[in-house]
Amino acid sequence: MTRKELVVSALENGTVLDHIPAENVYKALDILNLKGIESQITIGINLASKVHGQKGIIKIADRFFEDEELNKLALIAPNATVNVIREFKVVEKKKLSIPKEVMGIVKCRNPKCVTNHQPVKTWFNTVQEDNEIALKCHYCEKNTSIKHAF
Repeated sequence: MTRKELVVSALENGTVLDHIPAENVYKALDILNLKGIESQITIGINLASKVHGQKGIIKIADRFFEDEELNKLALIAPNATVNVIREFKVVEKKKLSIPKEVMGIVKCRNPKCVTNHQPVKTWFNTVQEDNEIALKCHYCEKNTSIKHAF
């Protein structure tokens, strides 16, 4: 029996986002504004994971992120890991933290909210609600669960 594998080139410099829930990989691309960038991006979806069953992975060449940018991922992938690669070596591993505020990436679910009628950037505070993270709109104060936010 022959085994066929696709070999993906190693990343010389850049960032690897690992252990993203498979169903949230495309959301991660949106949150980090990666669609349409010029850097090489390798995306894996429904890869085997001993811990999670299936996972997603995103490798971005020559791109590094501020913690503030990365922590937005914690909303959809709280167990994701971030590996910073320089000269083909992992030089830093980061864990994500839930941000206190989220701006401009989630739409308010309240149809009467000013952000749905005026050119106002959405602004949410993260709150703990029934052992889950929710987003509380800064303008209308309506809570939206993370499951319904994206």
